[in-house]
Amino acid sequence: MTQASLPIAVTIGDPHGVGPEIAVKAAVSFMKGGPRVILVGDRFIIEHYLRLLFPDVALCETGEAAPGPGWIEFLPVEALRPEQFKPGQIDAAAGAAMVAYAAAAVAFARAGKAHAVVGCPHNETAVNRAGIPFTGYPGLVARLTDAPEERVFMMLVGGGLRILHVTLHERLADALARITPELVEAAILASVKALARMGVHNPRIGVFGVNPHAGEGGLFGDDDARITAPAVARLRAQGLDVVGPAGADVMLGNRDCDAYIAMFHDQGHIPVKLLAGRHASALSIGSDILFSSVGHGSAFDIAGQGIADPEAVIRTVRLLAG
Repeated sequence: MTQASLPIAVTIGDPHGVGPEIAVKAAVSFMKGGPRVILVGDRFIIEHYLRLLFPDVALCETGEAAPGPGWIEFLPVEALRPEQFKPGQIDAAAGAAMVAYAAAAVAFARAGKAHAVVGCPHNETAVNRAGIPFTGYPGLVARLTDAPEERVFMMLVGGGLRILHVTLHERLADALARITPELVEAAILASVKALARMGVHNPRIGVFGVNPHAGEGGLFGDDDARITAPAVARLRAQGLDVVGPAGADVMLGNRDCDAYIAMFHDQGHIPVKLLAGRHASALSIGSDILFSSVGHGSAFDIAGQGIADPEAVIRTVRLLAG
């Protein structure tokens, strides 16, 4: 089986949020054409949303022949007991279940059975209540694939932008203290590799400065002279088309790069969320698999009501399918 013919594994995310609903809606949307999708999660939860939304659609465990039309595939993971299923509630059991779904999907992909994985929305509080250190999917993907955690990055894709983040979910002072030329280089190289897997070869990469105006020649600090500028220079010497550092506002105003490197969370999230809203994809870049979540949260306030928008999942599946 070629990579192009392999399915996309879609986990149902935090089972108490909108993840299961939008995963089911996305899978049903591809039944009549498009990428092959396999849902990953507890059977009873997936069946709950099928009964609620698509009573004529049934489940078929992956590897088994579907009896006919009107079936979607799933990879069963027994992680949550039926009496623990409480949509709309932040709960440790749901957080642990989300991690179990992701682990099963990643193992499925690493075994060569899926081209990529899409993880539906998680909740960091729920996972940490379960005693599992967690700050987002990139770190989890790193642990599940035995990759260095600081070398798996998040790239947001949406609104015509691709922005990779050197640092992510941490106190800003800690993030800035952790940025080094080596870390910036690793982020750029991970971005180049990921873009190639998405069909963008020889990309132009724009690097945001740490400080406003990339330090304005030392007027606003020497961080860029010490950190971002040397990283850019070394990679340009290797023949990569890397530009910067420059102020994020200036670079985004020009919009002439295939991807951008943001130094910290808000520097990259704000422009993508402004332009793409809830329809952004959040790729975890740097491991040996293609993994992406979506650019919105678990929306506990509307969980279980059947009104959640699956567009971000649908777009992410198409993005990873190529």
